[in-house]
Parts: sequence; C-alpha cells; structure tokens
Amino acid sequence: MAHLTRPTRYNIEDSNIALLGSELEKEVREHAGDRETAWDAAGKQPGTQIWRVEHFTVKEWPKSHFGHFYDGDSYIVLHTYKKDPDTEDLSYDLHFWLGSETTQDEAGTAAYKTVELDDHLGGVPVQYREIQSYESSRFLSYFPKFVCLHGGVASGFHHVSEAPPDNTRRLFRISSTQVGGRATALQIREAPAQGSSIEQGGVYVLDMGDKVWQFNTEDAVGKVKFKAAEFVQSLVNERQSQCDTTVYGHVSDLADEHGQGAGIFLSELGLQEVPPASTAAAESAPEKTLFRLSDSNGDVTFEPVHPPTESSLSPEDAFILDDSGNRAEPAIYIWVGSRASRTERRLALEYGQRYLYKHRQSGGRAALATHIVRMDEGRETDAFKAAIAS
Repeated sequence: MAHLTRPTRYNIEDSNIALLGSELEKEVREHAGDRETAWDAAGKQPGTQIWRVEHFTVKEWPKSHFGHFYDGDSYIVLHTYKKDPDTEDLSYDLHFWLGSETTQDEAGTAAYKTVELDDHLGGVPVQYREIQSYESSRFLSYFPKFVCLHGGVASGFHHVSEAPPDNTRRLFRISSTQVGGRATALQIREAPAQGSSIEQGGVYVLDMGDKVWQFNTEDAVGKVKFKAAEFVQSLVNERQSQCDTTVYGHVSDLADEHGQGAGIFLSELGLQEVPPASTAAAESAPEKTLFRLSDSNGDVTFEPVHPPTESSLSPEDAFILDDSGNRAEPAIYIWVGSRASRTERRLALEYGQRYLYKHRQSGGRAALATHIVRMDEGRETDAFKAAIAS
C-alpha cells in the first residue's frame, strides 16, 4: 500500500511565504482557473465573511461555524463596514489567519488569495496577517465568541459541544481580551489535555464526556470564571443534561487551588500544584523605525529612513514602519504609495514577512507572530496614523 506524504507544516520560525512567480502560485492558479467564483459575493454589504483554504482553493465557511477556527487550517476573513453611515462607500478589513498546525501550502494559499481578493475589491482593503494565539484585537472584535479547536480539513474536526470519543478528554482555556476598552464576550482555546497546559491565572474546562470540570486558579479573573461557567452550562444543555459538572478552585464552592478539591482536578492532569504563569525573557523593546522598500536590483532591500515621520513617506515607494515595540498593539505596518510599482503593491505583504523574519528572528515565535498590516496611501488605519505621528 502506498504511503501518503504528510504535508509540510508551516513554521513561522524557519519558513517564509513566497507568492508571485512561485510554484505555489502556479498550483493555486491551476486549481482556481482564471476566475475565483468564491469572491462573487464578497464585500457586497456590511458584515463579516469567512473562507477556509482547502487544497489550494477557498470554500465559504458556514454561518453555523462563525467564530470557530481549527488549528490545522488557514482562513480568510473579510470585514465590510461603512466609515461614514451617510454614504454608500464601503471599507474593508481583510485578514488571513494561520493556525499553528496549518500546512505550508495552506498558509501560502491564504496569503495569495488575500492578495487576489484585495485586487477583486479594487485595492481598497487594509490587509492583516494573523497568527493563532497572537490575534489582533481588531480581528477578535468581530466575534462574540471566538473558539479555537484542534483539527482541520486534513485531519477532521469536531464541534466544541460534541462529547470527546470514549477514553479521551479535551481541555479548554477560557479567557477574554480588551478590545477598545471593553472585553470580548468569550474566548475558548483548546489545549493539550496535560499538566503543561495549566498555569496560574487561567480558567480551565476539562471535558470528559459524562463529566465536565471547571478549574479556577487563584489569580483567575472573576468575569472569566463567569464566562467559563456559561460555557460549561452550554455543554450540558447541548448534551441534554447527560453529564455532571463540578467547579474546583472557586471560593464560593469552599474550595481553593490548594484544597483537596483542586487536588482532584490537578491529579487528573498529573499535577500536584499550579505552575506559575509563564513569562517570556524580558527584551528591550525595539525603537520605532521606518524603512523604504526597494527591489530595483531584483532582490528586496530595506533602506532606513530618518526620521520615521509622515513627512518621510513618498507616493513613489512602499515603506515599512516597525512599531513592534508598542506594548499595547505591536505591529509591522506596510504603507504603499499611490505611485508605487505594481510589483511593490502586489508583494508588499510578502515583503513585510521577509522583513519580520530578517529583523525579529531572535525574538522567537512571539516576535515573528507580530501583526503585519498592509494599507494603501489614503487608506491609513487610525493605529498607523497614531504610530507615524508619535
């Protein structure tokens, strides 16, 4: 029997996405033909649309799975809105999201198809690259409930409410994120069901099918505990109350993380106590810097520009503003002048990834997962305006 070759996993720590002129582009064109019908209904009216990459093509993500993403997949998300409600003009935020277990081909197809959809919409969208676990607050704000689960198109996937198969279990970490001064409704991220997934400050749900346990660590935030309880109740309701629930570590239940009750939860995952929250090694924040993109010699180069202010931008060129030292919302911004070359316009997002790989590789995965935001002259985001002005 012939053995199937497992597709190469996309690894942002040692890989990059090559787009135009690459073998990937040829594969995508071959599968899609001369015209991508998936974009026929894209951006027609305000709202959020999602497509999943499936074997070099894109498929519309069903409304029933809105807000659900799988770590083995890559997705394209288009948010259409009106900046001025009194006009008919539409604006677009266009994101491609890469799961931690997605393949190199899927990641590249998502990036390529994002450029294609941008072309279809006349170059109006602002483009964003999103990496699982490092999503921008703008991206998360589209979803009342953001759910990230194991699985995907290649390995199969399950719904969050489904009971795990016999003799297996699933672990979820529950959290919320501040978006524009308010918290998102809920984030549910599936994690390996083992002790290494637990740390101080977290709220966890262990799903064993007929039993669902919630564990609140000592430093857990009250509103997140409440959201986790809502999630647990939703599982019970979906299963028609055919499972028992227990909360460990909640003061109102006369149990804390050092008590006997918490010990039952921890021992299930091979732990005796809750590990401290992980902290990355502190690094000095990089200074804000501006670079002009140049591909005149056939290879892209990044020429430093001083000072990094709006007056240094030129319509003839494309520029990268490195604001990855911004603690609130670190980002790499790519600004494309109105008279930039077609190559610079088409490859701007790829060039941004090359810059990040070249200049932030020593910072590890977190640094390489920094948001990349591409925009045309005249369509600058408020965050970019604030960054270039300061």
